[in-house]
Amino acid sequence: MPLVRIDIPEGKPEAWIRAVAAGVHDALVATGTVPQADRFQVLAEHKPGRLIADPNFQGFARGPDFTLVQIFWSQGRANDIKRGLYAAIARNLAADPGLRGDDVMIALTESTRVDWSFGGGIAQYVPSG
Repeated sequence: MPLVRIDIPEGKPEAWIRAVAAGVHDALVATGTVPQADRFQVLAEHKPGRLIADPNFQGFARGPDFTLVQIFWSQGRANDIKRGLYAAIARNLAADPGLRGDDVMIALTESTRVDWSFGGGIAQYVPSG
């Protein structure tokens, strides 16, 4: 179960926001590692000056549409899956809502299954005893 946080600039139309959320989720599903119904996303809009990114770090030309996608999931996926995921997110967001690849940053954080509780305060993957 990934948990996805997407930070976007304030003032985008609802259709733009929905397209970003769907594009990220569709990429997670397309990589073959996430079931379609496994969707947990937090979207946060930020006023100017509250979503700060170096405009040229690593040779990219970031603009006012800078969008940060943070994905928290269980460890164990191969690097090829991660590369495919990053590419699929960029491709999807370029197609709809037209977000430039330079404006998309993805941060992936892995944890073990015992670091998650899916509800009820229960550690579903922590062995008893």
